[in-house]
Amino acid sequence: MELAVRLVRNGAKLIGANPDLTDKLGKDFAPAAGALIAPIELASGTKAFFVGKPNPIIMRHGRKLLGCERQNTAIVGDRMDTDIIAGIHSDIDIVLVLSGVTSEEDLKHFSYHPSYVLSGVGDIPG
Repeated sequence: MELAVRLVRNGAKLIGANPDLTDKLGKDFAPAAGALIAPIELASGTKAFFVGKPNPIIMRHGRKLLGCERQNTAIVGDRMDTDIIAGIHSDIDIVLVLSGVTSEEDLKHFSYHPSYVLSGVGDIPG
């Protein structure tokens, strides 16, 4: 970590996969990419550029690779703070599955909402 901070302070770009702070492991949680990059951000005074969700660049690139139009695309995710924000920033339909990090109770704490809420990915139609 010390080396990473030094490199960033000397001009290296700080790039992360996503800002997720935790990942769900069964009933427990573990630190995720955002939690691991945060100390480097704090110590270097540099904010990371995240190439994955919620960055809409990754969504546009994926749609381009798959040949999908925006109006025929949806994101399915379990995190309000990255997956759902990615859908909002990409102007596509959003499916929140409650089988991961976010619970139905958690939805009350957000001013934004997904297009659809399902119990899990097994409930996605056809």
